[in-house]
Amino acid sequence: MVKIYTIAMCPYCTMAKRLLTERGYEFEEINIEDEGISRDKLMEMTGGRTVPQIIMNGKPIGGYEDLRALDIRRELLN
Repeated sequence: MVKIYTIAMCPYCTMAKRLLTERGYEFEEINIEDEGISRDKLMEMTGGRTVPQIIMNGKPIGGYEDLRALDIRRELLN
């Protein structure tokens, strides 16, 4: 299970969702603005204050650059 915390008009969020989709991952997108989640609360929940924040199998992996690094190392293959 993959969760991705996003905001509207975020290019890194868009790139992260595209990469997950290209690799065949289904994900739940949570828009922190729509849900009223503060950056402080996001930090408590994920360990990161910026978006996107990506959780894979219950483990925070970070943002888009972290996701991309996993992909480059071929650790993201589904």
